[in-house]
Amino acid sequence: MKILFLANNGAGLYNFRHELIEELVKSHEVYVCLPEGRYVDELKAMGCSFIPCNFNRHGMNPIKELQTLRFYKKLLDDLKPDVALTYTIKPNAYGGMACASRKVPFVANVTGLGTAATGKGLINKVTLALYKRGLRKAQRVFFQNRSDFDAFVNRLHIVNPSVATLIPGSGVNLRKFTVLPWPEGEKTEFTYVGRMMKQKGIDLYLDAAEQIHAKHPDTVFHICGMPEAEWEPNMERVHALEKQGVVLYHGRVDPMSDIYRVVSCVLHPSYYPEGMSNVLLESCASGRPAVTTDLPGRREIIENGVNGYVIRPKDSADLVRAVEDFLTLPAEKRREMGLSGRAKVEREFDRRIVVDAYLDEVRKAGKH
Repeated sequence: MKILFLANNGAGLYNFRHELIEELVKSHEVYVCLPEGRYVDELKAMGCSFIPCNFNRHGMNPIKELQTLRFYKKLLDDLKPDVALTYTIKPNAYGGMACASRKVPFVANVTGLGTAATGKGLINKVTLALYKRGLRKAQRVFFQNRSDFDAFVNRLHIVNPSVATLIPGSGVNLRKFTVLPWPEGEKTEFTYVGRMMKQKGIDLYLDAAEQIHAKHPDTVFHICGMPEAEWEPNMERVHALEKQGVVLYHGRVDPMSDIYRVVSCVLHPSYYPEGMSNVLLESCASGRPAVTTDLPGRREIIENGVNGYVIRPKDSADLVRAVEDFLTLPAEKRREMGLSGRAKVEREFDRRIVVDAYLDEVRKAGKH
């Protein structure tokens, strides 16, 4: 079979679909269509054939959007895949439309609604209309959290219930992320992991770091991730805090185990509309508690007081309170919280669950 992945970047495919691709390349021709960038060479090395596709992940220029749709249709005409696997808004919408027009079975994954689908106004209406048109002929639509599932299936009636399935996000590779030894030493270290942008909670994190470090000089706050263009001017504040010894800025980190090994807790105050937080899944798998917001894609992973703390979104004071509460815990209790997180992801978020769900859909497509 020819299997075509449509996505908006290589990082997501390589980091979160790696195990699925490994399985598929064993007996199928696998093609990945996405913009040039990081991880393309790694995907090729896995056995994938690469097809470049240029589109703006965030723009809504009608002419360029039409060009993307036409590109996908021509790709399907030339490649004639047996099934397409689509991820993120534009590949789901335009890839879905193209597949429907060419009668190619496709499996879509709603990896999170994104700001365009959760805001208000014209962009929101257009995005939802694109989703409805793009997903109408899907063989299967996977949702990563119950909130997105209910919105698309029960409230907005975008997806037919008969093809909608809830999966545990992207899952987490429990062999790659293993329980790390509990950190020792005088300092208590925390980390932020993710793109540096307002909705991911980086401003809240920096506010908390300043306040906590002022009262508890034996704390350290790591930052792992790169700034989005609109947030770039705020890097001056990061560098200033680094000079004061409040934060340690690492930029992009790989492997993350190097950071999880030295920190006692992950702070993830994101209010970005995501499917299921991979940051939280990976930190829990590594045996680290986390503080996160009471929002879809986060509260399914962190249970307040069990494997971390759940706080109100956009609430700096609540984040500080949670960190203060964590600091009062003895080391053994902190470690127990981390092990509770590991147990939870073993029960509910093993990536093998996601891989098996996809392999089942690929088999169904092959019978068409």
